[in-house]
Amino acid sequence: MAQKPAKSSIQVIDRMMSLLGALARHATPVNLKQLAGETRLHPSTAHRILSVMVDNRLVDRIEPGTYRLGMRLLELGSLVKSRISVRQEALPHMQNLHQAIGETVNLSVRHDDEVMYIERTSGNSSMMRVVQIIGARAPLHITAVGKLFLAEDGPEKSADYVRRTGLPRYTDNTLTDADSLLKELDRIRRQGYAFDNEEAEKGVSCIGAGIYNDEGRLVAGLSVSAPSDRLDKGWAAQVRQTAEKISRAIGHQRQ
Repeated sequence: MAQKPAKSSIQVIDRMMSLLGALARHATPVNLKQLAGETRLHPSTAHRILSVMVDNRLVDRIEPGTYRLGMRLLELGSLVKSRISVRQEALPHMQNLHQAIGETVNLSVRHDDEVMYIERTSGNSSMMRVVQIIGARAPLHITAVGKLFLAEDGPEKSADYVRRTGLPRYTDNTLTDADSLLKELDRIRRQGYAFDNEEAEKGVSCIGAGIYNDEGRLVAGLSVSAPSDRLDKGWAAQVRQTAEKISRAIGHQRQ
C-alpha cells in the first residue's frame, strides 16, 4: 500500500506557494520581513523555504534578505505555453457544446485572407457540406469567424482587405459591398460574436465567437453551423461562453 505524503511535506509546499503568490503581487524585489508578514510565516521558516527555492532558481535573491521571482519560472512558463494546443484545449468544450445544441461545431484559425478549419465535432447524420473537411478554407468575409478576424483588424485593415480581394460573391447573401461589410464588422465589435447568414452556402447559417490567447490576441474562432431553418440565433450566448472557456484554458485573462 502506498504511503500517504507526510503532512509536514504538504505544508511546506503550501507555504512555498504562498511565498510565490506574495512575490507575484510585487513588481519589485521584496524583503524577508514583508514576505513573512504577508504569508503569516515566521521569518526563519520563510527564510528556510526561500533558500531552497533560490537553490532551485524558482526565486532570485537580489541582496541579503530581498527576493523576487526566479528565471526558472519564466523557463517553465515558456515551456507550458509552447505545449498548449488550441485544438487540444478546445476539443472537450466543442464536444460539450455539440451535445448541448446538437449541431456542428467548428474550430478555425486565420491563414492570410482565409479561415482554415482545424477541428470539427458533429453527429454522423449531419448532411452539412460546408467545412466538412478539416483543412478546408474559406474567405474571411463569408464566414462568421472570418468576420471576427476582420473586425479585430480594425476599419483600416478591413478596408485593405476589401480592396485586396474585391469581396467575391458566393451566394446572393454574400456581403460584396464595402460599406455593408464595414457596418457589419462594427456591429460584431460591439456584440462580441458574428453570424454567417447563408453567405458561404445557401441554406446554411453559422454563429461564431473568438478565442483569445494569454496576450489578448485573437488566435482562433469557434462556430456552430446548421441548416438555416434549424439555427437558433439565441445560441450566440452559448457559443461565446464556450469560446471564453477555451480562451481561459489557453491562458487568456478577461479584463
